[in-house]
Amino acid sequence: MSGEIGVTRRAVLKGAAGAVAVTALGGAASAFASAGSTPLWKTALQRGLIYGSSWSTRLAGDTDYGALINRECAILFTEDDLLWYQLKPTPDSPLDFSFGDRFVATAERQRQLVFGAHLVWDEGFGDGWTEDDLWGMDEQTARTTLFGTVRAVVKHYRGRVVAWSCVNEAVDAAEADGLRKDVPWYQTIGPEYVAESFRVAHAADPHTCLVLNEFGFETDDEWDTAADKRAAALRVIDSLLAQHVPVHALGVQAHLRAADFAAGKFDPRAYKRFLNDVVDRGLAVLVTELDVLDDGLPAANGPRDRGVADAYKRYLDAALQVPGVGAVMTFGLSDRYTWLQEDYPRDDGAPRRPLPYDDQLKPKPAYNALSTELCQAVRRRQLWRTPRG
Repeated sequence: MSGEIGVTRRAVLKGAAGAVAVTALGGAASAFASAGSTPLWKTALQRGLIYGSSWSTRLAGDTDYGALINRECAILFTEDDLLWYQLKPTPDSPLDFSFGDRFVATAERQRQLVFGAHLVWDEGFGDGWTEDDLWGMDEQTARTTLFGTVRAVVKHYRGRVVAWSCVNEAVDAAEADGLRKDVPWYQTIGPEYVAESFRVAHAADPHTCLVLNEFGFETDDEWDTAADKRAAALRVIDSLLAQHVPVHALGVQAHLRAADFAAGKFDPRAYKRFLNDVVDRGLAVLVTELDVLDDGLPAANGPRDRGVADAYKRYLDAALQVPGVGAVMTFGLSDRYTWLQEDYPRDDGAPRRPLPYDDQLKPKPAYNALSTELCQAVRRRQLWRTPRG
């Protein structure tokens, strides 16, 4: 996401490199035994869907959470291990693949697919990059820096990453061509940075799925209407396809707002029509960062959890009726680790509860809603083979 909420999420990336993985809370090892007998990934796979979550190696010390991730997920989203503050912490740093290597090795040991994020983004750089570093590059330096990094990263993980968020958050509903201009790469290279990033990544690994990843398609916000954002994304996709750019999927982040769903601001028909419009253009659709902001709901856990679960239900009931949706990834699996709590806390001080499991790793109504919707999704052709089945 971008804007106020998005900026706060990005702020944590600057300090996360030094974060110490916390130890598990007492008794958590058996807490998720009360979840459904069928793991979410198996439920999803029965309908041709791939289910997973974001995760980070900085959480590796929490073995109970790791066990939960392993139990429920067939694909892992690289939350921060391949962002530039880890990969290239300063403009002059050589590429550091150590974080990404540990992530990919963990996923492979657990027979999970990997979704890599993000190759091209205007955030995630950390304190080692100044504004002058980002915005002051001449065109040749910018091209060498951006495309050289994209090429090296995709080549390094060739055959091991099933999909990449190739370009993240590049759409602007206010622009005629649909592209944001307030991006360093746009200012230093030009609008062609998007198309060229896809081409460079495709040349480095012709078999990986390349994703245009974006937010804001579900309900209106203070910047854009959802309808305008959807139209802008289609303009960008159409332009890329007209240039024969190898863009294979649209990633819909799906950071939902419970209050909008409770107020009936989500239009499921318009949303399904948009997803089908994407699919009709030959792209897959991936839900990449699903969670629910619980502003506007009571502080008490019971009614708040029911409101969050209702948002999951309403959203997935629409999205999973579209057979072209190939994967669902939540942005974390437990409230123990949510960017919303650290960077966008509730005004009343109540801990955020946006995810399927609570901070004790116990399933919540959101888990039940997610499991039920995965189970009831229309059958589809499986997008990727998974080592798990």
